[in-house]
Amino acid sequence: MSASAAPFKLTSPTLPDGSTVPMVHVFNGMGYHGQNRSPALAWSGAPAGTKSFAVTCHDPDAPSPDAPRPGGWWHWLAFDIPAGTAGLPENASAFGMPPGSIQSVTDFGPPGYGGPAPPPGKPHRYVFTVYALKIDKLGLGASDSMTKVDAAIRNNALASASFTVKFGHP
Repeated sequence: MSASAAPFKLTSPTLPDGSTVPMVHVFNGMGYHGQNRSPALAWSGAPAGTKSFAVTCHDPDAPSPDAPRPGGWWHWLAFDIPAGTAGLPENASAFGMPPGSIQSVTDFGPPGYGGPAPPPGKPHRYVFTVYALKIDKLGLGASDSMTKVDAAIRNNALASASFTVKFGHP
């Protein structure tokens, strides 16, 4: 009987799957006074052949600011993360992305992490995903559109792992 490889897994010490996002990771603006720090992330079990990683955070409950694009709000898209990387420290978006990594524009405008900032109403879900990619560089830059980056990530993914957290207007 042969041992099977561990499943590809994504975790965060500050954002357990299903938890409520603490203010340290909430956007600072749009009526919120969060610290807008990207969460610490750790991943393991990447499949053989992984040449780089990408990390995204997407709110599927938000209306798209760019109709007719499908609904949702991009909070973070980072890619070209070197294959030897096993996670990102808290606030990596501002001060700690691995050399060669690229963060592209989000629905907030500039590249980098933008935390939750939903309108009043039902709490929104925030899906953090790490992708193991079959190429070392996507060939895209920080100003490429979210749609283009997302498509390139998905087209080159060997595997993905996600967790979902929530946040609502206090």
